[in-house]
Formats: sequence, C-alpha cells, structure tokens
Amino acid sequence: MTDISYRTALIVGVGPGIGASVGRALVNAGLKVGLAARNVEKLRPLASEIGAGAFAVDAADPAAVVALFRQVDADLGPPDVVIYNPSARVRGPIAELEPEAVRKAVEISAFGGFLVTQQAAIRMIPNHHGAILLTGATASIKGFALSSSFAMGKFALRGLAQSAARELGPQGIHVAHFVIDGAVRNAARPDPRDRPDSTLDPDAIAQAYLAVLAQNRSAWSSEIELRPWVEAF
Repeated sequence: MTDISYRTALIVGVGPGIGASVGRALVNAGLKVGLAARNVEKLRPLASEIGAGAFAVDAADPAAVVALFRQVDADLGPPDVVIYNPSARVRGPIAELEPEAVRKAVEISAFGGFLVTQQAAIRMIPNHHGAILLTGATASIKGFALSSSFAMGKFALRGLAQSAARELGPQGIHVAHFVIDGAVRNAARPDPRDRPDSTLDPDAIAQAYLAVLAQNRSAWSSEIELRPWVEAF
C-alpha cells in the first residue's frame, strides 16, 4: 500500500507511454484504476495486465465525457484522482494550415481537458477531496515554428490548470500541471549509447505523478517540470 490518500483513479488518454506507466504505478499503489481512450480495444491488453477497467471516450465530445464519468461511477465508483493526457497537433506553416484541423487539435488538447476537469470537479467538490493532474509538454511554455496548433492547445491547458488550482485548491482538490519537456522513451526510440537518459523514462514520469499525489496539502505543487539532462531550460 501507500500513503496516497486516494482510492480510485481515471486516466483519460492512455497509450503505451505515460498513460500505461501511470496506470501500472497507481494499481501498484493500491488504487482502483480506469483507463479511457478513443479506441477501447487497444486498452484491453493493458487493462487485463493490471486489472483495470477499460472505457471508450472521445475526450472532446461533451456528451461522451459525461457518459464516461457515469460509467466509471457505476463500475468503479466516483474517481478521486483524474488524469488528462490527450493531445493533438497539426504541423505546418500557419498560412497553409486547414482551420478545421487546427480546431480539432485544440479541442483535443485543451477543450477536452476542460470537460474532464469539470466532471472531476463535480464529483470532488462535495467531498472536499481529490486530485486532477493535467499532462503538458514543452509547448505549454514555448511555441515552436510549424507547431502553432500544439502550442495553442497546450498553452490553454496550462491556463486551465492554473485557474482550476486557484479555484479548487481551497476546496480540498489538488490540481497540478506537468510540463513533460522532452521526448518520452519507447521501444522504437531507445536512448543512444553515448547519451544515456537523454529521453524521459515513462516509469520515472509515473513516479513523479505519484509523488505529487502523496504531497501534504500544506506544500502542494501546482506545476512540475520534468526534463532529461539534454534539454535546455
């Protein structure tokens, strides 16, 4: 078990990297875990491995997010930890980007974060207890050329986190934003031998999420930046 004071977690946007590692870590810490993604079939192997629930959701669809939380309420109980991971980008010159593609990217990165945060808050406020963790990126704090849609979405998600932390913190709800500043390691992208630990280990990221969940309210973090040694500040 653990000193984390939470019992049920919902992770929205689960892939083979951060989402999977956080899911494993939370289960190992003794929490019941629900995993949600657009393609629920891709979740089933991980869900089976760790004993988690698997749920389908389009995070940018208000009705779908409401339905997701109602299903999680029924199957696992209301979550007192909610983690939002989805993001999307459309790369290219600003003058050439398709407006509807940009709209969709921002909806997934930011509007979906609002929808999920809203449903989490509805459940946590009456209990004066809960944690909402939002996954950002380097683009949360600086925009890059040819990546305007990603920066727009991630800047907005960071703004949501800051506003939600100030509003919900006094009500007992810990809101934290994570700036994942660098590439996340995976099987297809191992570290070069001459640059060990030059990418972020998703299991190490997961341990940072758990460390934030274990914080005492007298010293809550509202933002954490995680970067490998090769990344410039």
